[in-house]
Amino acid sequence: MPSASTVETEDEYIHVRFRDPDRFDEIRTPDWAENPAHSVSEGSEVRMGQREGSDDWAVESVLIERSVGEDKAEEQATEIVEKIES
Repeated sequence: MPSASTVETEDEYIHVRFRDPDRFDEIRTPDWAENPAHSVSEGSEVRMGQREGSDDWAVESVLIERSVGEDKAEEQATEIVEKIES
């Protein structure tokens, strides 16, 4: 399970990055990831990346609403990644 590499507050969200976006050929915010994400933090979004030449998708980052605060956002984002990737 990856750990958060950076936590940055940007506009309305706290961006918790787990993997380098440059490692992916394509990045999307899939609709199906909304359920596990919202079960942990309402209004959050999950960005998934697909590596070149692979059918597998992995969490690149999680966006948590700014009002949560950076410490709590990192905890919630980690919980979301565990739900999706376990």
